[in-house]
Amino acid sequence: MLTEFDTSLPSTKQFQTFIQQTQQLELKLVTGDIISGRIVWQDQHCMLLVDGSDQKTTIWKQAIAYIKQV
Repeated sequence: MLTEFDTSLPSTKQFQTFIQQTQQLELKLVTGDIISGRIVWQDQHCMLLVDGSDQKTTIWKQAIAYIKQV
């Protein structure tokens, strides 16, 4: 079942602000890995993070433990 992308959620709005401001972030994943970069896009399940070397990583939102602005 496809769920609709809810743009009224505070977390969705926060991600959109990060995208618009090209904010550098640090994401800690539930695996313990830490990834840094900026979010380019998001959908209801994933986001694309681009690091300083233009390396693109698609991340499932449910894999994120926390996000910190750097």
